[in-house]
Amino acid sequence: MTMTFETFPPRDFPHKAGPRPADAAFAALDLGREASLARLETLAHLMDTAFVIPGINRRVGFDALIGLVPVIGDVAGMVISSFIVYEARRLGAPRWLIGRMALNVAFDGLVGAVPLAGDIFDAAFKANRRNVRLLRRWLERSGSVRPTEIEGTATRISG
Repeated sequence: MTMTFETFPPRDFPHKAGPRPADAAFAALDLGREASLARLETLAHLMDTAFVIPGINRRVGFDALIGLVPVIGDVAGMVISSFIVYEARRLGAPRWLIGRMALNVAFDGLVGAVPLAGDIFDAAFKANRRNVRLLRRWLERSGSVRPTEIEGTATRISG
């Protein structure tokens, strides 16, 4: 049994200079933005709506729980919420959106610092979910991520 090897001409494109043709179709999709947004949505869920309070069927998250610890809990909640604003800035969100998100965090932190009434407000306001929703809406409108909802009217066609 004899083995023969053929040599092929070099490729038209250098391997290290850019994407290969098979990868070119996926180069246009920015999967990093969608992955970042998915992580932020998970964080917002954990911080604002992770648990259901039995009896009243109200969802709360770790933000409301750590907010029960005076001062330290409120500061920790604001730091975690500020991470979402930081990520929005890193993803290229405009200054007006960053400002609005920062105001949501500041408002949540300041009102949440009031004993008892602030904790009830903290459970209801859900600044993290608001901020991620604002960021998703902006990213969808700018074409950076795929929309989660289809706009339009559905029509039923009967045969």
